[in-house]
Amino acid sequence: MASLKLFMAWTLSICLCLCPHSTSAQLRHNYYANVCPNVESIVRNAVRQKFQQTFVTVPGTLRLFFHDCFVQGCDASVIVASTASKKAEKDHPDNLSLAGDGFDTVIKAKAAVDAVPSCQNKVSCADILAMATRDVIALSGGPSYAVELGRLDGLSSTAASVNGRLPQPTDDLNRLNALFAANGLSQADMIALSAAHTVGFSHCGKFTNRIYNFSRQNPVDPTLNRNYATQLQGMCPRNVDPRIAINMDPNTPRTFDNMYFKNLQNGMGLFTSDQVLFADPRSKPTVNTWAANSPAFQRAFISAMTKLGRVGVKTGRNGNIRRDCAAFN
Repeated sequence: MASLKLFMAWTLSICLCLCPHSTSAQLRHNYYANVCPNVESIVRNAVRQKFQQTFVTVPGTLRLFFHDCFVQGCDASVIVASTASKKAEKDHPDNLSLAGDGFDTVIKAKAAVDAVPSCQNKVSCADILAMATRDVIALSGGPSYAVELGRLDGLSSTAASVNGRLPQPTDDLNRLNALFAANGLSQADMIALSAAHTVGFSHCGKFTNRIYNFSRQNPVDPTLNRNYATQLQGMCPRNVDPRIAINMDPNTPRTFDNMYFKNLQNGMGLFTSDQVLFADPRSKPTVNTWAANSPAFQRAFISAMTKLGRVGVKTGRNGNIRRDCAAFN
């Protein structure tokens, strides 16, 4: 019996040594220490260069990470380009508004990493996206944090896989909680991650339902601040091109801060799915807490981002390291 146990232990140790990317492998800090020790600084420098070119780098990259993780997990499948025979995730209607600068940030960071001989084809696009997301948050005034690494890139990307997976601007709290719970995230995580709307922009077509013809009794959504509604009508008049974009945070649109929650307190959440966080008594206390306590919000955001980064991680035969982030090997 003892010899059998010894054999099993020896066999397990051999498997773990031969299969470092086995499905039991865990994400960890400094994952690339032995193969590409400077990967984080390489990515950070590439992201900073992109950020200096355009602020859209920030919301573009952050939203790309969220849309990737919520569909088939954090595996960079959202970056894969469609082919003549198969439409990929990025071309699903819910992803068509993703800013090209987010994709470009990852592609340029990947090129910078692969330009180092010891790093070439050693770092996944999924991990580069995770690092780049942390970096754009910090560059826009948000918190920095240690990123867990060790994801492989996914082997599948289909438009059909996006159906019903992503939050919509019209969602209520029950729908939001259900979508996040399906990815192992709590209501508090959902509220913290929603604060990403403190940076970036939205197209008029995503919220005109709240400022025109909301209902027979109330043409304008009554939860919307009247002055803000008038301001929105000025920027998005009737029959305007729905692709016209405006800032989601009317006060500090280029700073990652807790202004998002203060805006909700004042009826200035752009989407129904934003304002419901203050309107619903189940989530209102959290909004009030983080509106008053920026450090508490930042801690919650880091926790939520870390948990988000663990969703659907690919290991072993379920993934690989793409040579080109936009195409399968």
